[in-house]
Amino acid sequence: MRTFEGVWPALVTPHTPDRQVNVTVLREIVEYLIGKGVDGFYVGGTTGEGIFMPVAQRRLVVETVLEQVKGRVPVLVHVGAVSADDAVDLARHARECGAAGVSSILPPLYDNPESLRRYFHLIAASVPDLAFLVYLLNPNIDAVALLRQVQEIPNLAGAKYTGPNMFELRRIIELGRAPWTLLSGMDEQFLYAQMMGANGGIGSTLNIMPGVYRRIRQLVQAGQYAEAQELQLRANRVTAAMIEVGFPGALKAVMGLLGFECGDPRLPNLPLTSDRRHQLEQKLEEAGFAELAAM
Repeated sequence: MRTFEGVWPALVTPHTPDRQVNVTVLREIVEYLIGKGVDGFYVGGTTGEGIFMPVAQRRLVVETVLEQVKGRVPVLVHVGAVSADDAVDLARHARECGAAGVSSILPPLYDNPESLRRYFHLIAASVPDLAFLVYLLNPNIDAVALLRQVQEIPNLAGAKYTGPNMFELRRIIELGRAPWTLLSGMDEQFLYAQMMGANGGIGSTLNIMPGVYRRIRQLVQAGQYAEAQELQLRANRVTAAMIEVGFPGALKAVMGLLGFECGDPRLPNLPLTSDRRHQLEQKLEEAGFAELAAM
């Protein structure tokens, strides 16, 4: 197994008006982000709306991304699904396409620690030669206890931790065996996760201003924490503006401002009204988004 490092966009999935994957725009986004120096892609996660898409469309996204990447950066594929059989099918498909690893959320309705343990074992065992990362996104679950329960999975390579608790994040880092990856998933906390020892980050706003997070990581490594803090606060103004109007719709709208028509978000997420879009554009201008996106 390997360690995954750096800045990883939780890749947005563009859709056509009839809810199909816009393959052309998806390829363009991949090229754009590789040109921005990203270190890898996390495909089909919450931001990528994989959990709201049919399995066939999820497979198409993975095939398209890996074909376009051509091995230039590693790709982690989110395979989580309520149906464990779908998750296994998606994991095997990801391996066939050349993914570096697979990952899964804590799926809804799996509220029993034993059911989660069996679910993760089943996925990981279906692709024993690939890295498997647990996607921790549930504040009601004891993340440290859960990872202790699945430590015996041979190809467990770490976790994506989406939460603000830096104490818990550090405990997960210390729980791992080498090689072990902990990628932070809360963009607003990216700096602080790096200071606590995270290997990097996976996030939504890494689609729209990846250079900011790459620079924060460089500054942390150089011990220049005050400058890194200033960049984090600037990025957070953009994130706050998006959250204020409705983040899923805002992300698609901002991608459009960058020249990538991504369509509307998939249900249950909602598109922005024209008023909210106008409000977002004003807030982005006030936050100096154009300069951040150009980094």
